[in-house]
Amino acid sequence: MAQAQPTSPPGPLAPERLGGRPPDLLSVDDAIARIEAAFAPLETYERVPILDALGRILVEDVPADVNIPPFDNSAMDGYAVRAADVAAATPDRPVTLRVLGELAAGRIAERAVGPREAYRILTGAPLPPGADAVVPYEDTDGRGFGGWTGEAGIALATAERTVRVFRGVERGDNVRYAGEDQRQGEVVVRAGALIRPAEVGVLASLGRTHVWVHRRPRVAMLSTGDEVVPIDQPLAPGKIRNANGYSLAALVRHYGGEPLDLGIAPDRPEAIRAKLLEGVERGADLLLTSGGVSLGDHDVVKLVLREEGELAFWSIDLRPGKPLAFGRFRGVPVMGLPGNPVSSMVTFELFARPAMLRLAGHRRLRKVELEATTLQPISNRSGRENFMRGIVERRLTSDGTPQWVVRLTGEQGSGILTSMLKANALVRVPKAQTRVEAGSRVRVLMLDWPPLW
Repeated sequence: MAQAQPTSPPGPLAPERLGGRPPDLLSVDDAIARIEAAFAPLETYERVPILDALGRILVEDVPADVNIPPFDNSAMDGYAVRAADVAAATPDRPVTLRVLGELAAGRIAERAVGPREAYRILTGAPLPPGADAVVPYEDTDGRGFGGWTGEAGIALATAERTVRVFRGVERGDNVRYAGEDQRQGEVVVRAGALIRPAEVGVLASLGRTHVWVHRRPRVAMLSTGDEVVPIDQPLAPGKIRNANGYSLAALVRHYGGEPLDLGIAPDRPEAIRAKLLEGVERGADLLLTSGGVSLGDHDVVKLVLREEGELAFWSIDLRPGKPLAFGRFRGVPVMGLPGNPVSSMVTFELFARPAMLRLAGHRRLRKVELEATTLQPISNRSGRENFMRGIVERRLTSDGTPQWVVRLTGEQGSGILTSMLKANALVRVPKAQTRVEAGSRVRVLMLDWPPLW
């Protein structure tokens, strides 16, 4: 498969002018829809080992080269028989069969099963000619099954000449037929599939060592602000460490992207312009900035986007994360996230994550949302749709019915980064709902799915 060059996101971004009254706030759902529509999957592919394909999107159909399983085989330990011979067997009137030998996995029978004959057979062994069913060893007086080991056990099995069957079977019982899992020539894993551990196992069963997948999107992160310093430097008065750069890089890597660190730029247009240009030159598919997108005089990211490319919108009806710029710089999509650390992470989850997944070829872009019962009253006086950090757990009601419950992590300020550390979900409270009483049902957007009980 030949490699193709990546395409730029389709369609104009409908830029809005800056200055004067701020534009009307976009709803969260509207902003997500606009961003998703502005991105297309990268058309640059890579051929990688199947383990390296884990978490990535397949770009080729993979057919079965052989039947899986390739032959009829036993689904359990027992005796390969002709079902008609033992149809009338009962504990009071067992049927006695002559044992022709033993078939372990990988061993082929020397001759076919005839009337009143059987092969002792182990799970996975090829079904011998003439046999059409397997009697579980528990329904026989067979010897040597169930944990026997060593030469003594082998000798015991070899010495077995007859076996009594106490329960009949029907044709096909306990038999795995050739091709019942995968038939030769059928497409087993289709283009567009997310490669999970199950897909890796199936690809291995098909003899595939490598597959073609979408390239990982390269996402460049730039932290802005005169107050931001590298994390290995001592803090001077008025300075803060570059936590955003690391949290965003971790999110990019967590969701399957390749993070490109652009470092820190002061609040000067020429510095930000130079850093964004560096990202373009390093092959970024998406540029992320943190800070510099609100209404302050020093928030210059949006000014650079206006001068050097396109600016689509920059205010979302959202808490935390109202200021968010979206545009292009030298043809590369740019998302300007807020500078507050919680706002930066929340807006990444809501907006940057689906954009990145779309670039990577994913079709399912949204987080799982549940309904949960809040264990505490929740106040929302922000006048905006509020995504509050919460802890979701599974609990049993008094009658034993499982239900999801949620409580907030504590203080919800956009500068309290530990609220993200404690959370496994975002509690989504509508703008018109100023108070949610304890015991009410609320929507929760799951950030991850660790063990919840």
